[in-house]
Amino acid sequence: MVVIAELVAGQGQRGDLVVLARSFAAQCLAQEAGCQQFQVAELETSPDHLLFYEVYDDAAAFEAHRCSDHLARFKAAFKDLVVGEQPLRLGQLR
Repeated sequence: MVVIAELVAGQGQRGDLVVLARSFAAQCLAQEAGCQQFQVAELETSPDHLLFYEVYDDAAAFEAHRCSDHLARFKAAFKDLVVGEQPLRLGQLR
């Protein structure tokens, strides 16, 4: 299962958000058996946008991610760093 998320950093907050996001990605990979890949991309076309590319074993693994304590902590930490969040995009690798 592929998940693509996108956050928009507030003015002057991009650097802090990148550091926080990369730490979160590392936590997901280390703590979630069903998380196969978690990349954070800085978009050249939209410098304040961060794209999260995540791959999970299946829907159950993604649900475990959504219920994790580290996701709740990440959301609480980034709330003052972002001004927008795009809807999640979900898909399957074929």
